[in-house]
Amino acid sequence: MSGGVLREHGEGPALQAIALMQRSELVALSPEIALHGAQLSLELKLPMADSLMLATAKACGALLITQDADFRGIAGVRWLPKAPG
Repeated sequence: MSGGVLREHGEGPALQAIALMQRSELVALSPEIALHGAQLSLELKLPMADSLMLATAKACGALLITQDADFRGIAGVRWLPKAPG
């Protein structure tokens, strides 16, 4: 993530993104999350990696925030469009 931020926005925002990631909690992929991810992949027609991120967020009671247009309109997701340019 920080590589894209660095490339698109510069060093300051990239350092801020890294600081936010360092405060994040690492969540293990449990069998329950994996199964829910597979179900979401089929139900929402998402790639498996995307559905695992969504299943993990739901398991943690978290809001998934992304700029990935695959998530547009999905409950439990805040989709942010990419800035033009």
